[in-house]
Amino acid sequence: MVKMTGLLKRLALGRAMRSEELHETLLPKRLALPIFASDPLSSVAYATQEILLVLTLGGMAYLHFTPWIAAAVVALMAVVVLSYRQVVHAYPSGGGSYEVVSTNLGDAAGLVVAASLLVDYVMTVAVSVASGVDNTISAVPELAEYRVLMAVGFVALLTGVNLRGMRESGQAFAAPTYLFITAVLIMVVTGLFRYTVGRPPVSESAGFGVTADPRDAGLAGFALVMLCLRAFSSGCTALTGVEAISNGVPAFRKPKSKNAATTMSAMGIIAVAMFVGVTALALITKVRITDDSCRLTGLPGDCGSYTQRTVIAQLAAAVFGGEHSAGFYVVQAATALVLILAANTAFNGFPLLASILAQHRYLPRQLHNRGDRLAFSNGIIALALAAGLLLWFFHADVTSLIHLYILGVFTSFTLSQTGMVRHWNRELRTETDPVRRRRGQVARVINASGAVVTGLVLVIVLATKFTQGAWLAVVAAIVLWVMMRGIRRHYDAVAAELAVADPRAELVHPSRVLGIVLISTLHKPTLRALAYARASKPDRLEALTVAVDRDETKSLERQWEELDTDVPLKVLASPYREITRPVVEYVRSVRRESPRDVVGVFIPEYVVGHWWEHLLHNQSALWLKSRLLFTPGVMVTSVPWQLTSAGHADHPARRAPGATRRGEPAPAHQHHRSGASSGT
Repeated sequence: MVKMTGLLKRLALGRAMRSEELHETLLPKRLALPIFASDPLSSVAYATQEILLVLTLGGMAYLHFTPWIAAAVVALMAVVVLSYRQVVHAYPSGGGSYEVVSTNLGDAAGLVVAASLLVDYVMTVAVSVASGVDNTISAVPELAEYRVLMAVGFVALLTGVNLRGMRESGQAFAAPTYLFITAVLIMVVTGLFRYTVGRPPVSESAGFGVTADPRDAGLAGFALVMLCLRAFSSGCTALTGVEAISNGVPAFRKPKSKNAATTMSAMGIIAVAMFVGVTALALITKVRITDDSCRLTGLPGDCGSYTQRTVIAQLAAAVFGGEHSAGFYVVQAATALVLILAANTAFNGFPLLASILAQHRYLPRQLHNRGDRLAFSNGIIALALAAGLLLWFFHADVTSLIHLYILGVFTSFTLSQTGMVRHWNRELRTETDPVRRRRGQVARVINASGAVVTGLVLVIVLATKFTQGAWLAVVAAIVLWVMMRGIRRHYDAVAAELAVADPRAELVHPSRVLGIVLISTLHKPTLRALAYARASKPDRLEALTVAVDRDETKSLERQWEELDTDVPLKVLASPYREITRPVVEYVRSVRRESPRDVVGVFIPEYVVGHWWEHLLHNQSALWLKSRLLFTPGVMVTSVPWQLTSAGHADHPARRAPGATRRGEPAPAHQHHRSGASSGT
């Protein structure tokens, strides 16, 4: 079984990598783009749709605001990309927004950013996968009943690929991402060309009308402004994941900062081009989409049975000649793939950030450990579990999940840009070179503009989405913030408790060592425990048993006398047939009598080979150990006795766990086998 498990692990994840091979996992720009930018690039598939869904709440009367809202989103994207280019150059160590804010605004503010980003990364996986499933269902409606199963399955697939390492996931996901970019740009260019020559494409929903939601009909004044702000905040989903590159700078090849900044610029240009193109096509083709299909008028049949296609699906069908055209299926397949793979941005961002937080003792230290493939495996698994539960709870419904989205990312945007302003203020106080001062002043203006604009968006998002579900994300971030502060306090308290003030005082020998061997029956395991205890040469040694059954105790006393050993047998009375309490109370009483002495308790234990045998043996020993371990000055030693069945489970690994990470050489036969396999 152990061999089979190891074989399956190697097949799934590949060979274990040495720590010295970390440089081999560094990314060129062509792979870094699909890994770190798949989220903002893929959001093109639903950002325009989210704007239209909000505007059509008031009917068709407010769709003419779409270009202005899209322009505001594009301007915001430009400001954020320029701002994060400054972060990449100023803080290339990979902490991104968390490092910027912690350094310039303090640890508490840094944890606000960290908690917000961790929640947002979970939401990124959930929303991206759910949206990808939506587009798959748009192409194959028969799959609608398997929505949740498909979503959870895609999360599991992404987890497996990412556990193989960052470079491998980049190679696996590069082709679908570039296919999506190419397909969308071809669709946009084709559609705009047809429009310029007088043959504009027409969407399948162009002939439908839209009935206004009674709560949003006939809006004017402040209510209309709020509707537009809601549409703008929904369109801002196009910015999610922009900060991932600043978190992943250490994963780039040298020069790291330059390559990361170039990749960020490329991401911004491509994302803006696709978003503007898709929005323009949606207006040209007169796409009609609502949150409730029964608000559409002019439907050919019953609204309850009508399934609305996504905006991307309607555009592809309109531009390429219908839902059965090759272009339609290429766009839908590429969109579904990239939306699912967009979650990969989070699968890289979440483990990296969690690793840094663990290194700073705000999260469990296990999250800082690299796995066999040098990926932060524990962080990847934690993210997958959280996103899977979220998808299951919300039935993989994009509309329900989208309201929890983007709150965290704009919190980090605002605080990180504010932190960068303080960073430049500090730099400019001491900088005397005119050229560098001018660059710093320009950078400060960019970051200040970013802080103001993203701060306004954060307020808008809170005001428009809080009651629609965003409060859940706020609560989750607050709980996470409190938890991380608690973890740090615990680690600090443990470190203070374990700190050595005077090494000589800690190395003082105990006055005496008192040995106690626990026995219930005189058999081979008991004699081995007794022999081992005597070999340790305690100052005093005694055997201890509990009188649960009078006849059995008398029999044991006779056998002990016949053994004729110099170790006395002490019998503890137990009128209520307890074992654990009398033993623990006796050991503690011995300890109280001689506080400077150490009590060593030796417990014979069976080593068994079958899982069910654990239920039949060692239960009393487990209870005793669990209680004695809490007693100061008491050392508990297990003395194993291997039963025959233990041989069935005795399959030691050829190498100890973690041998690769420790740099231990593989056995000769393994070298031979790996060399043979690499030559095939």
